[in-house]
Amino acid sequence: MTSATLTATPTTRIAGVRPAVLLAAAGALVLAVLLSLSVGSNPVPVGQAWSLLLHPDGTQAAVVLRELRLPRTVVGLVVGAALGLGGALMQSLTRNPLADPGILGVNAGAGLAVVLAVAVFGALGVGSYVWFAFVGAAAAAVGVYALGGTGRQAATPVRLALAGVALSAALGGLTQTVILADQQAFNEFRFWVGGSLEGRGWAVLAATGPFIALGAIVALALAPALNALALGEETGRALGVRVTRTRTLAMVAVTLLCGAATAAVGPISFVGLAVPFLARALVGSDQRWVFAVCLLLGPTWLLLADVVARVVVAPHEVQCGIVAALAGAPFFVALVRRRKVAAL
Repeated sequence: MTSATLTATPTTRIAGVRPAVLLAAAGALVLAVLLSLSVGSNPVPVGQAWSLLLHPDGTQAAVVLRELRLPRTVVGLVVGAALGLGGALMQSLTRNPLADPGILGVNAGAGLAVVLAVAVFGALGVGSYVWFAFVGAAAAAVGVYALGGTGRQAATPVRLALAGVALSAALGGLTQTVILADQQAFNEFRFWVGGSLEGRGWAVLAATGPFIALGAIVALALAPALNALALGEETGRALGVRVTRTRTLAMVAVTLLCGAATAAVGPISFVGLAVPFLARALVGSDQRWVFAVCLLLGPTWLLLADVVARVVVAPHEVQCGIVAALAGAPFFVALVRRRKVAAL
């Protein structure tokens, strides 16, 4: 067996299992959706839940399903897909497999906007400050790109990461200042910062869904260019990729995806970090397949975390962002210990 054959074997093996991985991820997502509709303080059998959704009979179970669990599940689907795809795009943009969407200052910008909305404008409730959160997230991402691109050098992945860390620290300090001075802002921020699908309905989805859809379209369109850039900037340019344009559009897509998702449900940890890492382990580094798997595994992770959050201290609920972080941390540590983490 030649060295060329030995080199090609792992790639061929991964390519062969990609359809099976995609099918398995789709099956896991269907299971997560069914559990999200069925499990709660008032459990409903899966068959009955499906029947009540199609033919509501006016019972309490039907009202709970259609008015509470269905919109909550749909929001979880959209936001989870946005976080998974945004994380994969962020890691590809910075060429760092451990990068998180929060590295662009999205979470910090949204958090500061929320507390300012409460303290200055008196906004109360998710529906009142979702737009403030999105604008804050977008402004922070733009600020990171502006800082990372100052001077003679372009906005390289390293400069973007450093700018994101610096701006996040500054915005976090401002947020702490506001919440220490305003009790109402502290109360709202405490509820929002844990990350939750509870109470998120069609209005929140209508406000953030279009931005997530636009960001997803841009991200998916960039997949071939990002594959070329993974070979190096010079190789990418030789293949016809416009490096600056691609990075700018990737920043726009990350801002739309993660900014809107964070505005909708608050900051959710580890979905945008571990899901792309797992996707690459399963299907390789081809961004087209990574993005596809992340669109399925992201909402699966978030919905399962939300299901656990409903029952772990039943009949009360904990915030699903806490469950996602608790589940994601040991899982991610195990992945890092088993695999060599190399730059993308």
